[in-house]
Amino acid sequence: MFPWLTQAVPFSELHRIKEWHIAHALDHPVEYQLWDVVLTSWFMGWVGWLPTWVLDAWWASGPCVLGMLAPRLYVGWRARAHALNRLRCDWIQG
Repeated sequence: MFPWLTQAVPFSELHRIKEWHIAHALDHPVEYQLWDVVLTSWFMGWVGWLPTWVLDAWWASGPCVLGMLAPRLYVGWRARAHALNRLRCDWIQG
């Protein structure tokens, strides 16, 4: 259905992208902040599973799943837009 959704983003790739954003923070400030939002939501998604389970607040599992998928969704969206020449993305390899 969504081939880019099934591919996990390894920690090394997350780190490489973060390092690129740090190095180019002055040139791309919005993209730098957006990547921080993506990483923060990813972390909150993983950390949120324990309180969701312990407090029996299963309504919070949806936002947790979206948070955990945030890097995949963002990298996939950017890679697709880059491949279609809709926007330039310098941190994409290959």
